[in-house]
Amino acid sequence: MEDPQPITVVLADDHNIVREGIASLCTANGLRIIGQCSEGPAAVDMIQTLRPDFAILDLHMPGMTGIEVIRNLRATGSTTKLFVLSISREETTVMDALRAGADAYLLKDGPTRHLMDAINFVRDGGVYVSPLLRGAAIFTHGENKPAQDPLGALSPREMEVFSYLVNGLRPKEIAELLDISPKTVDTYRASLMRKLNVHDLVGLVKFAIERNLTSTSAQH
Repeated sequence: MEDPQPITVVLADDHNIVREGIASLCTANGLRIIGQCSEGPAAVDMIQTLRPDFAILDLHMPGMTGIEVIRNLRATGSTTKLFVLSISREETTVMDALRAGADAYLLKDGPTRHLMDAINFVRDGGVYVSPLLRGAAIFTHGENKPAQDPLGALSPREMEVFSYLVNGLRPKEIAELLDISPKTVDTYRASLMRKLNVHDLVGLVKFAIERNLTSTSAQH
């Protein structure tokens, strides 16, 4: 019986020492680094060409941010699992990354085991957010969020489906992006609408606009 093919990874970070450290960590855990770069546009080209299983992207890179890289790749139908690696703990930044289509958001100052935890979790179909951020009101009620705001009740996957829906994607398109069935998308949609006490897509979009959670409302 042949050994399973190793998971392939592309790394994009403009700090060589950070990139080399991540590469060493990945290699030590049996992953195969097939490409490295330091700029956003190069990351897009490399991921589209090499089609790795995973790509780990710095949030801030020359030419294009990690979130812009993700938007670009998702718009072209890339199925690579995309991770954002950042020092930022800002709730809006994390939400922007997830709305763009990130599969994981990791902190650079977090423990190294979080990277492998994220890879295993995302490989099994989940969306991973650093546990160090869970106290920052991203998916729970926080100090700066109204106590009755139902948005905090959504799970990471429900939040992702919510974001795709309010930005105009059809359930079938969402299913393809998330590699789940349209029926599962419908289940998430029904659950999140129940939690938000919204009864149709128009109400869902209105809810998102009121909280600046659509791509249109987020533009400056």
